This record gives sequence, C-alpha cells and structure tokens, in this order.
Amino acid sequence: MKYNNQTDKIKLTKKIYQKILYGLIHRHYYYLSSPFRVLPQCFVIGVVRSGTTSLYHYLSQHPSIAPAAYDELGYFDDNYHLGVNWYKSLFPTKFTKNRIIKKHGKFLTYDVTPFYIYNPLVAKRIFESFPKAKIISNLRNPIDRAYSNYNDAVEMGDIKIPFEEVVQIAMDEIDKNKSKLNNEAYIVDTYYENILARGFYADQLKIWFKKFQKNQLLMVQSEDLAQKTDQILTKIFEFLDLPYFKIKDLTKQNKREYPPMKAETRKLLIEFYRPYNEKLYNLINQHFDWEK
Repeated sequence: MKYNNQTDKIKLTKKIYQKILYGLIHRHYYYLSSPFRVLPQCFVIGVVRSGTTSLYHYLSQHPSIAPAAYDELGYFDDNYHLGVNWYKSLFPTKFTKNRIIKKHGKFLTYDVTPFYIYNPLVAKRIFESFPKAKIISNLRNPIDRAYSNYNDAVEMGDIKIPFEEVVQIAMDEIDKNKSKLNNEAYIVDTYYENILARGFYADQLKIWFKKFQKNQLLMVQSEDLAQKTDQILTKIFEFLDLPYFKIKDLTKQNKREYPPMKAETRKLLIEFYRPYNEKLYNLINQHFDWEK
C-alpha cells in the first residue's frame, strides 16, 4: 500500500478525478492558492507511537515555525499521486513566511509523517526534492512501541489474542521471511507491518544515512522527549538553527494507559532486540537505555 512506485501507471482519468476530489473539493481555497504557498524544510520521519504528534504540537508553538495543516500528511508515500500542488496546499503562504521572517528573523515549516522512516522510496523522493532538508526521527524503545501498537490494535478490534501470542507469531514471520528482504515493496508493505520488525530502526535509518549528510539527521529518544521535554526541544531548535524558545503548552498528545506487560515477555524482547539496538547505536553513535 505505502510503497507506491506506480504513480505514472495510474490512469489519467483517475488521476484527474483524485486531484479534483482531494484538491479542489477537499482543499478548495488552499489548493487554488498553492502557487503562493511554501514547502517544508524539515521532516519528522518516525516512528509510530513515539510522540510524533506531541512533537508536531510543540514545534508549532515556536514563533519562527508555522505548521502544516495537520500531522501524518503521507505525501511521499500514499498521496504522492495527488501532486505537489495538493502538498503545497497543506503549508503556509509565502505571505506568512515573509511576515514571520520580518518579525522573528527566521522561518520554518515541517512535515511530520512517522511512516516515512522505513520507506526507501520516500527517502529517495525527499532527497531529490529537498537535498538540504533537516531530518528528525523520534525513536522509542522498540519493546514499548510494539506493546503500544498492540494495545491500539486491541482497542480497534483488530487483534483478539494475547500479546505473547502476537510476539511469537511475529518472531516466526521474521525468521521465515528473511530471504525476501531484497524486495523493497515487500519490506514496506508487508515486512514492516510486522509488530516487531517496526522496531528494527537501524535497518530503516540506513537508507536515510545513505542519502543525507550526518549533520542533516537528528535522532531523538522518545523517552527523553517525554521526560526532559524542554531540554530536547532546545536540542531540536539548535539543530534547526532556530533561537531558543520556551514552549508553554507541553501537553502530551494521544497519551494512553495500558495494563503492564508481563515481566517474562519484556525479558524475552530485551534479548530479541539487543542485536538490533546495538546496530542502531553504532549507526547513530548514540546509546539509549533500552536494555531494562
């Protein structure tokens, strides 16, 4: 679904219909004014259930930053066929940009879509259009992220079996399908739908490190964003070359409470993720305290 490399093969009539529906009808004025709108210089690429919606909310409060219409735009994967004018309709106008620059000296807008991280096609498209972009990834302990994904699926009625069974099925699938990992479409559409494979951050990030310079990439620990919010936001603002600004509303978005995970399950997953986490630490030259 998300590895959409068939844009040119979509029938012309379908393309026109979708652009009219999602552009002129859904975005109306914003779509018509797209020639007068700007595009992002910053992308928050992941990960799901790591606090990216909260980060979207925090960034929007900086006086030099104007947000996109909403988070999870999904332009570079699911919505690429809608065209750049649809994408531009989601961002501020050039007049807004000039007003903010005049008042605060700098301007930035951003795209927060946590599904971007594991899609090689997205990395390629963003690099081709924005080779100087700043890329941020909010990384959560893969054990807690998997458990959060599981509980979300339970709430929606998509999963009806215990987490321990889901973990075992996911492990078996990962082991069984190792030979398919040279197929990008399979990786994006199937492999990373696996609740545990979503936590293989090093494999996902290496495609970004191949495209962008290291100084264009910032990895943030989700737990730090939650517990040391002002400190991490200061680091992000420095990375974006923006002046420090104390964000007033630090309300966590989409926060949910779940029953605690079984201790033996966490112990199993600590060992399962250990080699994958080591690969991540070596790649980004940072160490996160995820082994407990």
